[in-house]
Amino acid sequence: MIDAPVPLSNEQLERNFADIAPPLTNDAALLEANKCLFCHDAPCTIACPTHIDVPAFIKKIASGNLRGSARVILEANPFGHSCARACPVEVLCEGACVLNDRDEQPIKIALLQRHATDVVLERKLRLFEPGPNTGKRVAIVGAGPAGLACARDLRRHGHAVTVFEAQPQPGGLNTYGIAEYKLKADVALAEVQDILDLGVELKTGVTVASLEPLLASFDAVFVGIGLGSTKRLGIPGEDLPGVVDALTFIEHLKTHPYRETAVGRHVVVIGAGNTAIDAVTQAKRLGAATATIVYRRGERDMPCYHYEYELAKHDGCGFRFNAAPQRVLGNGAVAGLEVRTTSGTETIPCDMVIVAIGQQERSLVVPRTDPRVFVGGDCANGGAEIVNAAAEGVAAAKKIDAVLGGKGR
Repeated sequence: MIDAPVPLSNEQLERNFADIAPPLTNDAALLEANKCLFCHDAPCTIACPTHIDVPAFIKKIASGNLRGSARVILEANPFGHSCARACPVEVLCEGACVLNDRDEQPIKIALLQRHATDVVLERKLRLFEPGPNTGKRVAIVGAGPAGLACARDLRRHGHAVTVFEAQPQPGGLNTYGIAEYKLKADVALAEVQDILDLGVELKTGVTVASLEPLLASFDAVFVGIGLGSTKRLGIPGEDLPGVVDALTFIEHLKTHPYRETAVGRHVVVIGAGNTAIDAVTQAKRLGAATATIVYRRGERDMPCYHYEYELAKHDGCGFRFNAAPQRVLGNGAVAGLEVRTTSGTETIPCDMVIVAIGQQERSLVVPRTDPRVFVGGDCANGGAEIVNAAAEGVAAAKKIDAVLGGKGR
């Protein structure tokens, strides 16, 4: 049984899960936009997987044209809203900013992108329209960023699109799997609604077991099903109450009032990727007295981004390196985690274990030799960022349009 932490007030929980990067005021956005050098061969644009014309959208902010700025962003990246909140800009566009070479702070590209795209959501602006009907039908399997990015551009080409999603809500990990202080589900769903409003048909609660029926009814199929459940540890005790996988933990947090998500008083998170960081920081913000990453390799081997590591340390999370989990201890409930270290075996006392060691592949068989089948997103790249999924969805839409007789532009 989980040893409940000291309850936090609703106000404290709201503060703990507030946006980690609050939006800019109008004045702050104008000031930041006017710092941009508007590079001709902008390295920030090159660094973005969707190649947003960063200088162009920032220049429009500087001139007060927020609608035009948002259109530049969303033309390239249908998920420009969520990417502005959850994209690892430190290693992409902002990391490539030329101001870094001058020992100056890079332009706050993510916050400027959010400033422009928030206007679209808040004012419910319609920036794009569906193209003339082509009579062609495309099935999309998976309503995550890859599938919906593909769907949006296919609708702009005039093709009819039906999206099949196993979950009750669309959005994929944007809705269910990203830390609450980065991207809230209501923002993710509002972004999705912009795409659905173009006439995309969405069927939720549908698990596609085979592509054959879809290939018999549609002219093309795009598969963007993401990855599957968290990998198992393969150690004794992992089925004890109090052991939960990270994605289940995060999903519950994002779909329920904060205080309804169970968290232990002493939490151990196994793994050191970005999802592990999301889990350990949120456990701490829910009120855990201690929240500790346990990783079988060294500090330099951590797959998470450096800024995520710094965030977890800032939140007061602990780290145990070179500690390989051997078994979860407890009699009917978690009492500790036994690990093997360089000096022998020891026990880390805990009452909750969160497993974040990566995801399994889904079992759907995809006929890669059929020219009408296209694949993108995490199920194709093994797990990457929102922006990578969006880029692959956009690229697939061009290819599908070309196959269906369009210009493929």
